[in-house]
Amino acid sequence: MGKHLDSGELLDLLLHAPDDLLQEKLEYVHPADILQLIHDEEADPRELLSRLSEEQIADIIDEEEEEDKYELLKLFPSIRQEQIVDEMSSDELADLIGSIENEGEAKALLDKMSQENREDVGQLLSYDPDTAGGIMATEFITIYDNKTVQSTLKYLREIADEVENAYSLYVTDRQDHLRGTLDLKDIVTSSLETPIMEVMNPHVLSVPVEMDQEEVIALFDKYSAVELPVVNGDNQIVGIITVDDAMDVMREEATEDIHYMGGVAGEEKVDGSLGESLKSRLPWLLVNLLTAFLASSVVGLFQETIGKVVLLATIMPIVTGMGGNAGTQSMTLIVRGIALGELDRDNALRVFAKECGVGVFTGLVIGVIVAVASALVGGNPVLGLVTGCAMLLNMAVATATGYVVPVVLKKLHVDPALASAVFVTTATDVMGFFFFLGLATLFLPLLL
Repeated sequence: MGKHLDSGELLDLLLHAPDDLLQEKLEYVHPADILQLIHDEEADPRELLSRLSEEQIADIIDEEEEEDKYELLKLFPSIRQEQIVDEMSSDELADLIGSIENEGEAKALLDKMSQENREDVGQLLSYDPDTAGGIMATEFITIYDNKTVQSTLKYLREIADEVENAYSLYVTDRQDHLRGTLDLKDIVTSSLETPIMEVMNPHVLSVPVEMDQEEVIALFDKYSAVELPVVNGDNQIVGIITVDDAMDVMREEATEDIHYMGGVAGEEKVDGSLGESLKSRLPWLLVNLLTAFLASSVVGLFQETIGKVVLLATIMPIVTGMGGNAGTQSMTLIVRGIALGELDRDNALRVFAKECGVGVFTGLVIGVIVAVASALVGGNPVLGLVTGCAMLLNMAVATATGYVVPVVLKKLHVDPALASAVFVTTATDVMGFFFFLGLATLFLPLLL
């Protein structure tokens, strides 16, 4: 009965199985599998979902990409939409509302929610979406600190139908100040008369509501947390962040960083429209065009030198290209280190010295190889010396730039992944041309 169903079996189950068998089998089917079936099959999604419960549909909508959540909900009539959103948690509803671009449709959906859900969603939407408050859920279990194990167990039985997950219980006073956490294991292994204060853990790892989501993810990673409570400035618990929400944010942040480092807007999708792709990519291509003009202007300063030693035009792309590669390696490492919190004040100078050392030694090795090759091709050892020295200098500068640029951008509160590549590439191109052609001009009499 717990056997995993392939797509064909799942499709047949959704379309043709008797109702009792359908619900029995669906206990072992993850909502993501049904969503994948909707994406892959040509069957009408309404037909596939029509016999599912509102709770099951809500779980499937939660698995959908943010920009497509509302489109899935709109498959159902208004009265059933109300029933579906009533099954969704506050953070899921906030994501759903936030994905709707049309204000009228967003308001109409809010009107379908219960008063409690509207208040919860309104609270979540008031926070910056990239903070702990923006990704938390407001459904959690609190136990007052004057309770006993017996009264706690009674309370948990009363609210059992309302609780989706209960990784931890949170102990508070009457003003909702967070006092500690309580594991279910501690409850079931303690005597009924035991006060909750005696079995709770008073050392609570919590996050402030305004903490950046990247810092929150770092805490999940550092402590292997399953769930973290979110508190306001008065240490009152206002929400929780679960590990599945943390993983979603981690994936979004990683995708965004990869896009930014490639000069693509973080929200662009593979199957997006032509207009969205142009809006995403063209601005950065124009910026790159401006930096290309800057590098070209440096080359223009040495036209006379190139005219006298034409072979220089063949070699100089090697110098700038290798510098760009070295700079990109350093930049990628530093951007990721900043994102993961691995680069801090304590190790900043040591990491910088290490990157400079890497640049010098790799530049020396590559420089020697290129120097020998240039000397053999040009039949002039001075040309090899110029090329080797330029390579050494440019790769040393490139790795230093790959460190400095992301760090400076972070200090200026600019996402390092967003603009680092443009500045690093510009620096390696400009300095590479300058070092190579400048040295060639200096030793020009020996190159003729």
